[in-house]
Amino acid sequence: MKVARWGGMLVAVILLIPFAVSNREPVSLGLWPLPFLVGLPLYLLVLLLLLIGFIIGAATGWLAGRHARRELRRRRRRVEVLERQLVAARSQLDGPGGKGLPA
Repeated sequence: MKVARWGGMLVAVILLIPFAVSNREPVSLGLWPLPFLVGLPLYLLVLLLLLIGFIIGAATGWLAGRHARRELRRRRRRVEVLERQLVAARSQLDGPGGKGLPA
């Protein structure tokens, strides 16, 4: 899985470098209700949009997994409680004079 991720990143870098070199012309970026215009190189605008999309996608994935993470925490706590109860039950069986159960 790591090899595929690194391979994908390598392909993206190989494609983005020539794109950035060949698209250095400035473009005007304006937001309709505001009277401001910002001049940015085209490659910078595209890379910023890709970064914003990545951040939004990562945040969406993280938020979507909150139920699974909550359930995992609940199960971990339950396992810890059951393990403590098991240790307590075994120590009671191994009490004075008793051989107890094999571990």
